[in-house]
Amino acid sequence: MKAERCQIRIADGRMVSAIAPVILSVSRATDIPAFHGDWLRHRLEAGYAQWINPYNGQPLYVSFARARVMVFWSKNPAPLLGWLDELDARGINYYFQFTLNDYAQEGYEPGLPALERRIETFQRLSERLGKARVIWRYDPVLVTPQCSLEQSLEKIAGLGEQLAPFTEQLIFSFVDLAAYPRAHRRLQRAGVAAQELSPAQMQAFAAGVQQLNRAWKLRVGSCAETIDLSAYGVEHSRCIDDALLVQCFAHDAALMRHLGYAQNLFGEWSALPRKMQDKDAGQRKTCGCVESKDIGRYNTCLHRCVYCYATGEGASTEAAFARCRAHPDAEALGG
Repeated sequence: MKAERCQIRIADGRMVSAIAPVILSVSRATDIPAFHGDWLRHRLEAGYAQWINPYNGQPLYVSFARARVMVFWSKNPAPLLGWLDELDARGINYYFQFTLNDYAQEGYEPGLPALERRIETFQRLSERLGKARVIWRYDPVLVTPQCSLEQSLEKIAGLGEQLAPFTEQLIFSFVDLAAYPRAHRRLQRAGVAAQELSPAQMQAFAAGVQQLNRAWKLRVGSCAETIDLSAYGVEHSRCIDDALLVQCFAHDAALMRHLGYAQNLFGEWSALPRKMQDKDAGQRKTCGCVESKDIGRYNTCLHRCVYCYATGEGASTEAAFARCRAHPDAEALGG
């Protein structure tokens, strides 16, 4: 599943080398649907984007010539609703990883619209795309003096009543302070005394979700967690999931061939003898996602979540505002 390479002509007339992935992640690094829809539109028209490596600052060109799927990660995809018809017309498949937490009372997500509006957006998306293509994420599960484990379950219960009829999956993850020291510092600066959950607390949370899910009947998974919660009906999720791609987009022959399927004379697809789809080597060891190319950039999100790992503190927050005002014709997000 490694992305092919090709030559593309960029805006200044030069020919440059680019990768041409089939699956695009849009994006783990920022909320493109909420803040950068115009940029994405312009880049689709141009046929490529530039991605900046966050570790060494080096640019990489990404061609959209072979792109068949976009996986959108968002807490507020409402700004994208107006041009989904255009995306459909381009023949690009897509689904949403929609993070919908209830931290309104605690103020942990100050840049987000009201909870009621986000629930309405979730429901509208589902009515348009179908339940399989709008996945509910509760991420992260925070335990603080203002929000106990029991209160988190109460919040999920309230959300589930409104969201379960509009989705087939719930994915959650627990706050990971050790792996994301920047997020830990942000929480401390905000005066939020968050704590890592113990294995017993994680199991108690999973048991609570299992009880709630008796009514919802959702597929429940954890994201990038090492703990085995299968006894509570919780699987290790693949957020960028080849099985879901087959379920939703089997009509796309190019995508199916990319995923390792062949079509017989009767038009039926069957999996070729193969190993499991390649895990994305660029993600954490505990991440089960198949390979994709992310086109986002850190420090370009304005949600200001107190637990965020993708936006820096102090001056970097101001940089996020500046980058969100960047011209949509820029090759790189925030350029």
